[in-house]
Amino acid sequence: MAEPTAPLLPVIRRVVGERIPDQVKIFARAAQDADELRELDVHPDVVAGHSLGEYGAAYAAGCFDLETGLWLVAQRDIFLAQAAKDTPGGMVAILKADPEEVERALGEAGGSVVANYNTPRQTVISGLKDALGDAVSRIRGRAVRLNVSFAAHSPYVAAAEEKMRGVLDSVEFRVPEVPVVSAVDGVVHTSAEAVREALKKQMVAPVRWVKVVETLARIRVDEWVELGGGGVLTRMLRDFDIPLRGLTFEDLRARLSEGAQNLLPRPGSTEGDPGTEAPAPNAR
Repeated sequence: MAEPTAPLLPVIRRVVGERIPDQVKIFARAAQDADELRELDVHPDVVAGHSLGEYGAAYAAGCFDLETGLWLVAQRDIFLAQAAKDTPGGMVAILKADPEEVERALGEAGGSVVANYNTPRQTVISGLKDALGDAVSRIRGRAVRLNVSFAAHSPYVAAAEEKMRGVLDSVEFRVPEVPVVSAVDGVVHTSAEAVREALKKQMVAPVRWVKVVETLARIRVDEWVELGGGGVLTRMLRDFDIPLRGLTFEDLRARLSEGAQNLLPRPGSTEGDPGTEAPAPNAR
Protein backbone atom coordinates (compact mmCIF):
# COMPACT_ATOMS: atom_id res chain seq x y z
CA MET A 1 0.00 0.00 0.00
CA ALA A 2 1.39 3.38 -1.02
CA GLU A 3 2.26 5.73 1.82
CA PRO A 4 0.88 9.28 1.72
CA THR A 5 3.13 11.74 -0.08
CA ALA A 6 5.16 14.23 1.94
CA PRO A 7 2.93 17.25 1.18
CA LEU A 8 -0.12 15.39 2.53
CA LEU A 9 1.42 14.04 5.72
CA PRO A 10 1.12 17.21 7.85
CA VAL A 11 -2.58 17.51 6.98
CA ILE A 12 -3.27 13.84 7.65
CA ARG A 13 -1.41 13.85 10.98
CA ARG A 14 -3.18 17.01 12.08
CA VAL A 15 -6.51 15.23 11.58
CA VAL A 16 -5.81 11.64 12.66
CA GLY A 17 -2.57 11.75 14.65
CA GLU A 18 0.73 9.96 14.10
CA ARG A 19 -0.77 6.51 13.47
CA ILE A 20 -2.38 6.62 10.05
CA PRO A 21 -4.93 3.81 9.47
CA ASP A 22 -4.79 1.96 6.17
CA GLN A 23 -8.26 3.16 5.25
CA VAL A 24 -7.15 6.77 5.66
CA LYS A 25 -4.12 6.08 3.44
CA ILE A 26 -6.40 4.66 0.75
CA PHE A 27 -8.75 7.65 0.90
CA ALA A 28 -5.81 10.09 0.84
CA ARG A 29 -4.42 8.42 -2.28
CA ALA A 30 -7.77 8.72 -4.09
CA ALA A 31 -8.17 12.34 -2.96
CA GLN A 32 -4.69 13.19 -4.19
CA ASP A 33 -5.48 11.63 -7.57
CA ALA A 34 -8.71 13.65 -7.75
CA ASP A 35 -6.81 16.86 -7.03
CA GLU A 36 -4.20 16.08 -9.65
CA LEU A 37 -6.94 15.28 -12.14
CA ARG A 38 -8.26 18.82 -11.70
CA GLU A 39 -4.75 20.21 -12.20
CA LEU A 40 -4.53 18.26 -15.45
CA ASP A 41 -7.82 19.91 -16.48
CA VAL A 42 -9.58 16.55 -16.72
CA HIS A 43 -13.11 16.82 -15.30
CA PRO A 44 -15.55 13.93 -14.74
CA ASP A 45 -19.18 14.02 -15.82
CA VAL A 46 -20.17 11.64 -13.00
CA VAL A 47 -18.42 9.86 -10.10
CA ALA A 48 -18.90 6.58 -8.23
CA GLY A 49 -17.02 4.61 -5.60
CA HIS A 50 -16.85 1.05 -4.29
CA SER A 51 -17.37 0.75 -0.50
CA LEU A 52 -14.72 2.98 1.13
CA GLY A 53 -14.28 4.47 -2.34
CA GLU A 54 -17.65 6.18 -1.98
CA TYR A 55 -15.94 8.70 0.30
CA GLY A 56 -13.34 9.32 -2.38
CA ALA A 57 -16.12 9.78 -4.94
CA ALA A 58 -17.92 12.29 -2.70
CA TYR A 59 -14.66 14.20 -2.26
CA ALA A 60 -14.00 14.18 -6.01
CA ALA A 61 -17.51 15.62 -6.51
CA GLY A 62 -16.71 18.46 -4.10
CA CYS A 63 -19.11 17.41 -1.31
CA PHE A 64 -16.53 18.13 1.41
CA ASP A 65 -12.93 19.27 1.79
CA LEU A 66 -9.88 17.07 2.36
CA GLU A 67 -9.71 17.44 6.14
CA THR A 68 -13.40 16.57 6.50
CA GLY A 69 -12.95 13.49 4.32
CA LEU A 70 -9.92 12.35 6.31
CA TRP A 71 -11.83 12.75 9.58
CA LEU A 72 -14.90 10.92 8.31
CA VAL A 73 -12.83 7.97 7.09
CA ALA A 74 -10.84 7.87 10.34
CA GLN A 75 -14.07 7.73 12.37
CA ARG A 76 -15.41 4.99 10.12
CA ASP A 77 -12.23 3.01 10.68
CA ILE A 78 -12.56 3.36 14.47
CA PHE A 79 -16.16 2.16 14.45
CA LEU A 80 -15.39 -0.87 12.28
CA ALA A 81 -12.42 -1.78 14.49
CA GLN A 82 -14.79 -1.78 17.47
CA ALA A 83 -17.24 -3.94 15.52
CA ALA A 84 -14.44 -6.45 14.94
CA LYS A 85 -13.97 -6.72 18.71
CA ASP A 86 -17.66 -6.86 19.59
CA THR A 87 -18.77 -9.18 16.77
CA PRO A 88 -15.80 -10.98 15.18
CA GLY A 89 -16.44 -11.77 11.56
CA GLY A 90 -14.83 -11.98 8.16
CA MET A 91 -15.29 -11.72 4.42
CA VAL A 92 -14.67 -14.13 1.54
CA ALA A 93 -14.68 -13.36 -2.18
CA ILE A 94 -16.39 -15.94 -4.35
CA LEU A 95 -15.10 -16.02 -7.92
CA LYS A 96 -16.72 -17.63 -10.96
CA ALA A 97 -20.06 -18.32 -9.27
CA ASP A 98 -23.54 -17.07 -10.10
CA PRO A 99 -24.71 -14.54 -7.47
CA GLU A 100 -28.14 -16.18 -7.24
CA GLU A 101 -26.51 -19.51 -6.45
CA VAL A 102 -24.48 -17.80 -3.72
CA GLU A 103 -27.65 -16.26 -2.26
CA ARG A 104 -29.38 -19.65 -2.16
CA ALA A 105 -26.42 -21.26 -0.43
CA LEU A 106 -26.28 -18.52 2.20
CA GLY A 107 -29.99 -18.87 2.83
CA GLU A 108 -29.41 -22.48 3.76
CA ALA A 109 -26.32 -21.83 5.90
CA GLY A 110 -27.28 -18.81 8.01
CA GLY A 111 -24.90 -16.39 9.69
CA SER A 112 -23.59 -14.96 6.41
CA VAL A 113 -24.87 -12.58 3.72
CA VAL A 114 -23.77 -11.25 0.35
CA ALA A 115 -21.72 -8.12 1.05
CA ASN A 116 -20.58 -7.17 -2.47
CA TYR A 117 -22.18 -7.81 -5.83
CA ASN A 118 -19.01 -6.97 -7.73
CA THR A 119 -19.68 -8.48 -11.16
CA PRO A 120 -21.99 -11.09 -12.70
CA ARG A 121 -19.28 -13.63 -11.81
CA GLN A 122 -17.93 -12.32 -8.51
CA THR A 123 -19.49 -11.74 -5.11
CA VAL A 124 -18.12 -11.22 -1.61
CA ILE A 125 -19.82 -12.71 1.43
CA SER A 126 -19.67 -11.39 5.01
CA GLY A 127 -20.50 -13.31 8.12
CA LEU A 128 -19.79 -14.30 11.67
CA LYS A 129 -16.35 -15.79 12.11
CA ASP A 130 -17.62 -19.29 12.92
CA ALA A 131 -20.28 -19.30 10.18
CA LEU A 132 -18.18 -18.38 7.16
CA GLY A 133 -16.56 -21.79 6.76
CA ASP A 134 -19.91 -23.55 6.55
CA ALA A 135 -21.20 -20.97 4.09
CA VAL A 136 -18.18 -21.30 1.80
CA SER A 137 -18.44 -25.10 1.81
CA ARG A 138 -21.91 -24.84 0.27
CA ILE A 139 -20.87 -22.61 -2.65
CA ARG A 140 -19.32 -23.68 -5.91
CA GLY A 141 -16.60 -21.35 -7.14
CA ARG A 142 -13.16 -20.22 -6.00
CA ALA A 143 -13.05 -18.73 -2.52
CA VAL A 144 -10.54 -16.03 -1.53
CA ARG A 145 -10.55 -14.96 2.12
CA LEU A 146 -10.10 -11.21 2.63
CA ASN A 147 -7.81 -9.80 5.29
CA VAL A 148 -10.47 -8.25 7.53
CA SER A 149 -11.77 -9.23 10.97
CA PHE A 150 -15.31 -7.87 10.71
CA ALA A 151 -18.36 -8.56 8.55
CA ALA A 152 -18.60 -5.34 6.54
CA HIS A 153 -21.77 -4.58 4.59
CA SER A 154 -23.87 -6.81 6.78
CA PRO A 155 -26.21 -6.48 9.77
CA TYR A 156 -23.28 -7.44 12.00
CA VAL A 157 -21.83 -3.92 11.72
CA ALA A 158 -25.14 -2.14 12.41
CA ALA A 159 -23.78 -0.56 15.61
CA ALA A 160 -20.88 0.96 13.66
CA GLU A 161 -23.27 2.33 11.04
CA GLU A 162 -25.45 3.93 13.70
CA LYS A 163 -22.43 5.76 15.12
CA MET A 164 -21.38 6.81 11.62
CA ARG A 165 -24.79 8.33 10.97
CA GLY A 166 -24.22 10.77 13.81
CA VAL A 167 -20.77 11.65 12.50
CA LEU A 168 -22.09 12.29 8.99
CA ASP A 169 -24.83 14.52 10.42
CA SER A 170 -22.21 16.61 12.22
CA VAL A 171 -20.44 17.88 9.09
CA GLU A 172 -21.51 20.10 6.23
CA PHE A 173 -22.05 18.55 2.83
CA ARG A 174 -21.89 20.74 -0.27
CA VAL A 175 -23.96 20.24 -3.41
CA PRO A 176 -21.96 17.86 -5.63
CA GLU A 177 -20.38 19.50 -8.65
CA VAL A 178 -21.18 16.38 -10.69
CA PRO A 179 -23.71 13.57 -10.11
CA VAL A 180 -22.73 10.80 -7.67
CA VAL A 181 -23.83 7.21 -8.31
CA SER A 182 -24.47 5.38 -5.03
CA ALA A 183 -23.19 1.83 -4.64
CA VAL A 184 -26.06 1.15 -2.23
CA ASP A 185 -28.57 0.93 -5.08
CA GLY A 186 -27.08 2.41 -8.27
CA VAL A 187 -29.16 5.59 -7.94
CA VAL A 188 -27.77 8.90 -9.25
CA HIS A 189 -27.65 11.66 -6.60
CA THR A 190 -27.36 15.38 -7.30
CA SER A 191 -28.05 16.95 -3.88
CA ALA A 192 -25.88 17.24 -0.78
CA GLU A 193 -28.46 15.55 1.45
CA ALA A 194 -28.91 12.64 -0.94
CA VAL A 195 -25.16 11.96 -0.93
CA ARG A 196 -25.08 12.17 2.88
CA GLU A 197 -28.04 9.80 3.25
CA ALA A 198 -26.47 7.27 0.89
CA LEU A 199 -23.26 7.28 2.93
CA LYS A 200 -25.29 6.68 6.09
CA LYS A 201 -26.61 3.43 4.61
CA GLN A 202 -23.48 2.06 2.99
CA MET A 203 -21.83 0.34 5.95
CA VAL A 204 -24.60 -2.25 6.37
CA ALA A 205 -26.04 -2.33 2.84
CA PRO A 206 -24.34 -4.60 0.30
CA VAL A 207 -22.14 -2.98 -2.34
CA ARG A 208 -24.18 -3.28 -5.53
CA TRP A 209 -21.37 -2.53 -7.95
CA VAL A 210 -23.18 -4.36 -10.74
CA LYS A 211 -25.97 -1.78 -10.48
CA VAL A 212 -23.42 1.05 -10.51
CA VAL A 213 -21.88 -0.23 -13.73
CA GLU A 214 -25.32 -0.74 -15.28
CA THR A 215 -26.28 2.82 -14.30
CA LEU A 216 -23.10 4.23 -15.85
CA ALA A 217 -23.84 2.35 -19.06
CA ARG A 218 -27.48 3.50 -19.05
CA ILE A 219 -26.53 7.17 -18.77
CA ARG A 220 -24.09 6.63 -21.65
CA VAL A 221 -20.80 6.75 -19.82
CA ASP A 222 -18.33 4.99 -22.08
CA GLU A 223 -14.99 5.74 -20.37
CA TRP A 224 -13.83 5.88 -16.77
CA VAL A 225 -10.60 6.71 -14.95
CA GLU A 226 -10.02 4.71 -11.76
CA LEU A 227 -8.48 6.71 -8.91
CA GLY A 228 -6.64 5.39 -5.88
CA GLY A 229 -4.34 2.83 -7.47
CA GLY A 230 -4.72 -0.90 -8.03
CA GLY A 231 -6.91 -0.98 -11.13
CA VAL A 232 -9.08 -3.80 -9.76
CA LEU A 233 -12.39 -2.16 -10.69
CA THR A 234 -11.16 -1.60 -14.24
CA ARG A 235 -10.10 -5.24 -14.55
CA MET A 236 -13.51 -6.36 -13.29
CA LEU A 237 -15.07 -4.77 -16.37
CA ARG A 238 -14.10 -7.96 -18.23
CA ASP A 239 -17.06 -9.66 -16.56
CA PHE A 240 -19.57 -7.17 -18.02
CA ASP A 241 -21.05 -7.33 -21.49
CA ILE A 242 -21.25 -3.56 -21.93
CA PRO A 243 -19.31 -1.00 -24.01
CA LEU A 244 -17.61 0.62 -21.00
CA ARG A 245 -13.86 1.09 -21.11
CA GLY A 246 -11.47 2.17 -18.40
CA LEU A 247 -7.93 2.88 -17.31
CA THR A 248 -6.14 3.72 -14.10
CA PHE A 249 -5.11 7.21 -13.14
CA GLU A 250 -1.45 6.19 -13.44
CA ASP A 251 -1.98 5.17 -17.05
CA LEU A 252 -3.85 8.39 -17.79
CA ARG A 253 -1.04 10.46 -16.30
CA ALA A 254 1.57 8.56 -18.31
CA ARG A 255 -0.33 8.95 -21.55
CA LEU A 256 -0.92 12.65 -20.96
CA SER A 257 2.76 13.18 -20.26
CA GLU A 258 3.61 11.37 -23.49
CA GLY A 259 1.14 13.52 -25.39
CA ALA A 260 -0.81 10.48 -26.53
CA GLN A 261 -3.86 11.35 -28.59
CA ASN A 262 -5.82 8.20 -27.81
CA LEU A 263 -5.96 8.16 -24.00
CA LEU A 264 -8.13 5.11 -23.57
CA PRO A 265 -7.73 1.48 -24.62
CA ARG A 266 -9.28 0.21 -27.81
CA PRO A 267 -12.93 -0.92 -27.50
CA GLY A 268 -13.23 -4.31 -25.86
CA SER A 269 -10.03 -3.99 -23.85
CA THR A 270 -9.26 -2.99 -20.26
CA GLU A 271 -6.06 -2.00 -18.53
CA GLY A 272 -4.18 -4.36 -16.26
CA ASP A 273 -2.93 -7.93 -16.34
CA PRO A 274 -5.48 -9.90 -18.44
CA GLY A 275 -4.58 -13.11 -16.66
CA THR A 276 -5.44 -11.94 -13.17
CA GLU A 277 -8.84 -11.92 -11.52
CA ALA A 278 -9.04 -10.52 -8.01
CA PRO A 279 -11.75 -9.41 -5.60
CA ALA A 280 -12.41 -5.72 -5.27
CA PRO A 281 -10.15 -4.10 -2.67
CA ASN A 282 -11.14 -2.12 0.42
CA ALA A 283 -14.06 -4.29 1.36
CA ARG A 284 -14.98 -1.69 3.91
